[in-house]
Amino acid sequence: MNFPFIVLFVAQSALSNYWHKAADRTFSGIYHLNAFDLMMMIPYFIVLIILAVYGLHRYWLVYDYYKYRKNVPGPPPAVAQWPRVSVQLPIFNERYVIERLVEAVSRFDYPLELLDIQVLDDSTDETCEVARSCVERHAAQGVPISYIHRSNREGFKAGALENGLKTARGEFIAIFDADFIPEPDFLRRTVPYFQNPEIGMAQTRWTYLNRDYSLLTRVESILLDGHFVVEHGGRSRRGTFFNFNGTAGVWRRAAIDSAGGWEHDTLTEDTDLSYRAQLKGWKFLYLPNVECASELPVDMNGFKAQQARWAKGLMQTAKKILPQVFRSDAPWHVKAEAFFHLTANISYPLMVLFSAMLLPAMIVRFYQGWFQMLLIDLPLFLASTCSISSFYLVAQRELRPKSWWSTFLYMPFVMATGIGISIRNAKAVLEAIFDIKSEFVRTPKFKIEGKKDTFVTKKYRNKAGWMPYAEILLGVYFGFTVVYAITNQNFATIPFLLLFVGVISTRASCRSAKPISPICASASTPRKCVPLPQAPPVFNHDRLIFSLSVFSVFLPGANSLLNLCLQISIHENPVYDTSSPA
Repeated sequence: MNFPFIVLFVAQSALSNYWHKAADRTFSGIYHLNAFDLMMMIPYFIVLIILAVYGLHRYWLVYDYYKYRKNVPGPPPAVAQWPRVSVQLPIFNERYVIERLVEAVSRFDYPLELLDIQVLDDSTDETCEVARSCVERHAAQGVPISYIHRSNREGFKAGALENGLKTARGEFIAIFDADFIPEPDFLRRTVPYFQNPEIGMAQTRWTYLNRDYSLLTRVESILLDGHFVVEHGGRSRRGTFFNFNGTAGVWRRAAIDSAGGWEHDTLTEDTDLSYRAQLKGWKFLYLPNVECASELPVDMNGFKAQQARWAKGLMQTAKKILPQVFRSDAPWHVKAEAFFHLTANISYPLMVLFSAMLLPAMIVRFYQGWFQMLLIDLPLFLASTCSISSFYLVAQRELRPKSWWSTFLYMPFVMATGIGISIRNAKAVLEAIFDIKSEFVRTPKFKIEGKKDTFVTKKYRNKAGWMPYAEILLGVYFGFTVVYAITNQNFATIPFLLLFVGVISTRASCRSAKPISPICASASTPRKCVPLPQAPPVFNHDRLIFSLSVFSVFLPGANSLLNLCLQISIHENPVYDTSSPA
C-alpha cells in the first residue's frame, strides 16, 4: 500500500465520519429543550443577530456607494479672489516629524499674505525646542508662521485647536496632524469648493508613506482604505452625515463657531464637531481625488492604542449626539446611518461575548442536529463575517483595479487583526458606556517612510499594560474550544476560533528591542548621528507569508507563524537613528 493511497483512505474516512454525524438522527425525538439550554441559546442568538445586522449594514454601504456613484464632486468654479486661510498644526511630543510637517506646509502654493500658519504645541519634551527653532527659521524666510505653546494639555487636541482659534485670522481653517505631508497645491484644490456657501467642511483622502513597510502597515492601509473609499464614499454620495477625520481637511470658520466650537468631552472631537455642524445645516464634502500622504503606525501597541481611542470616542459621541440626531428633522435614512456609524464599535464587546459563548453553545447543541445550524446559524454567521471581506475588497478594487486581487492574500491577516484588537476595543467601548474617563493617548510617529527606516531606537512607544495577559488567557480558552470542536467534528467553527488563538502569538511576540543610543553631536548643534553597525540581512519572508496565508484559517500552527512573521516584519533592520535636530 503506497503513501498516496493511505492519505486518500484517511481523507475518505474523515469525510465519511463527518457526513455520518451530520446526517445522524439518533437523537431525533429524544432530545427535549430545557431551561438551561434556553439560558444559553437565547443570548447566543441575540448576539449573533445583532452582529449580523451590523454586517448587513456594511453591504448596505457598498450598495449606496455604487447606486449613488454619480453623486461625486465635479471640478470647482474658478476663484476670483482667494480667501484668507489659517493652517493649524496641533502637535504633542513629535520630535521626529514636526520639521517634515512644517517644511511641507511652508511649500503651499498659496498667497503668503492670505496665509496664517499656527504650530500648536502641547509638548513636554525636546519637541518644544525643535518646533520653536523650526518655526523661527521659516519665519525668517518670510513664511507667515507662529509658534503657540501651552503649559497644560487641557482638552488635549481639541483644547489646542480651540486655543489656536483665538488668534487665527482665516475665514477657513486647514488642519494637519504631525504625521501628514500635504502637497503644495492642497489649498488650491480644496478652498475653491467653499464658494458654495452651504459647504462647512471638505475632507480629503489619506494615502500612506509607509504602506509597504511591514505586514502590519499593509493591513492598516486596507482597513483605512475601506473607511475612506466605501464608508466616506457611500455616506457622502447618499447625502447622509459623515465625519471630519481630524486632519487633512478644511473647515469654514463660521461652521465651527455656529456648531459651538471644539469641545473636549469625547476622545473623537472631530466626529463630535462634525455631527453638531451637520445638525446645524452645514453640508460636508468628501474629495476622494485630493490625496494627503500620512504615516501609518508601525508599532503594534501604538496601532491598538489608536484603534481603542477611536472606538471609545465614537461610542462617547454616540451617547452625546444620537439623541440630538433622533430629535432633529433629518430624514429617516440619515438618522439610521448615523446610528450605525456611531454605534458600530459595539460589535467588539459583542464579538468577544459571542466567541466566549461558542463552547457552551456547541456543547448544548450537540444533540440538536446539524440541520438547524445550517438553516439558522450559518446565514447569520456569514452575514456578520463575510461582509467584512467584501467591504475591504471593494475598496481595493476601486483604488487598484489592476492589482486588487492580491488583497485576497491579506484577508486572513485583516480578519486576524480585527479579532486581535477586539479585546482592547471592547474594554474601550465599555469604558465609554459607563462614563469611565481616560486621557487622550496619542499615536506615536517615528518618521518611517521606507523599509530602511526603524523605530527600534526611538522613544514614544506605547506600553501594553496588563491587556496582553488577558488576551493570552482568552487565547488559551479558545485553544481548548478548538480542541473540543475537532474532537466532536464541529469543523464549521474552527476557522473563526483559530483567529482568536492567533492572539496568543501576536501578543507574546510584541516585545520591542531595547533602544540603543547612537553617537550624536551635542544638543547645541543640529543632530548628526553615526549609523549603528549594519545588521545582517533579514530573511525575506514574503513568500513564506503568502504560503502560510493559505492555511492560516485552518491550521493553528500556521496562524501562529503568520502572527510571528507580522511582528518580525515590523522590526526590520538596518537600524539608524533618523531623528530631527534637538
